[in-house]
Amino acid sequence: QVQLVESGGGLVQAGGSLRLSCVASGRTFSSNPMGWFRQAPGKEREFVATISGSGGSSYSADSVKGRFTISRNNAENTVFLQMNSLKPEDTAVYYCAAKSAYYRVGVHYTAKDAYDVWGQGTQVTVSS
Repeated sequence: QVQLVESGGGLVQAGGSLRLSCVASGRTFSSNPMGWFRQAPGKEREFVATISGSGGSSYSADSVKGRFTISRNNAENTVFLQMNSLKPEDTAVYYCAAKSAYYRVGVHYTAKDAYDVWGQGTQVTVSS
């Protein structure tokens, strides 16, 4: 059974930092694009960041650029999201996603429909 399990969420004050982790099990995604998305109450799920299979290329949403960094450790089948300078508007459930097939090297996948394997999410709450 293929699974993505996120961890690292929690409650933090504005300006603080959190590091989210996403561990894959059931298969390896070391060649696959992976991404982070988030969904705030009453809003659509939105793109946060994506990283190539090798980890050599990444792309982030403008709203988090310069504050969030996506990275991966393929030996441990894990993707990370380092979140610094957090703001109350970053409050959301954060989801890890993998594109299991039909990807092209050099393409950054930002649409949620591009991903077909999802984790259960981890809550991030930023207080003002």
